Amino acid sequence: MTLILLATSESIPNLTKDDQSLIAPLAKLGIEARPAIWSDPRVNWRQADAVLIRSCWDYHLRLKEFLAWTFTLEQAKVRVLNPAPMLRWNTNKIYLRELEEKGVPIVPTLWPELGFQLKQELQLRKWKRAVVKPRVSATAYRTLLTSLDNAGDAQTLINDLMSGDLMRGPGAMVQEFLEEVQSRGEWSLIFFSGQFSHAVVKTPKPGDFRSQEEFGGDIRNTPPSESLIQTTSRALAAIHPTPLYARVDGVESRGQFRLMELELIEPALYLNLADGAAEKFADAIARSCS
Repeated sequence: MTLILLATSESIPNLTKDDQSLIAPLAKLGIEARPAIWSDPRVNWRQADAVLIRSCWDYHLRLKEFLAWTFTLEQAKVRVLNPAPMLRWNTNKIYLRELEEKGVPIVPTLWPELGFQLKQELQLRKWKRAVVKPRVSATAYRTLLTSLDNAGDAQTLINDLMSGDLMRGPGAMVQEFLEEVQSRGEWSLIFFSGQFSHAVVKTPKPGDFRSQEEFGGDIRNTPPSESLIQTTSRALAAIHPTPLYARVDGVESRGQFRLMELELIEPALYLNLADGAAEKFADAIARSCS
């Protein structure tokens, strides 16, 4: 029987309920799936036919350790899903700049360097509000919604993130806050082996800008238009090789879909919100291991 270790974090040793829904359909395909904590030195990763990265939701807090772990798996010739080089590329959100250079529309984003003055930049671009966050982050970690009126607090965060301390950054990014996030919600489209599976719309609770469930966001299974599927498929096609799993996050604004993040490491995939999604993912995993 094929063995796959589902890499998780110390705070979720038995996997999320969403990830647990994978175990039964994988077993039907002759694949035993077991949880394993990525940072546990006792785990023998070489025993597995593959390691599937799932809820490693502390990687941004232990970045150096996480990156070293991916190199260890790679050197041991352990198959990693998604591949280790892809994981490392995706840890730093500066990958968005690379995708934009390839023609993928992204949320307008600034990449602060030495001497960056947020208030001046907001005035220059006539942005009403902006989101400041680390280039390495997850679950809205150290993320701040700002405007001209409170740009000072956000400038302090930017300066801190640019201090050069790996644990604080590395680096900052500033994205224009698109009002549609609050009025219409943020799309997350999920793909397995490049094929669209399902989608959700995530809407922040009233008065908030964060769409994650942890902050009270409303998440609903929502069928996207065919044009939206095609648009997000083109964004996904800008990277190589095709990832086993991907979540394409963005917002429809000013007549087009704008990419916010391309999640290839440990995204929630909302398998329990869409009928047959866990089975689709299991099939894609089985094909990748054959």
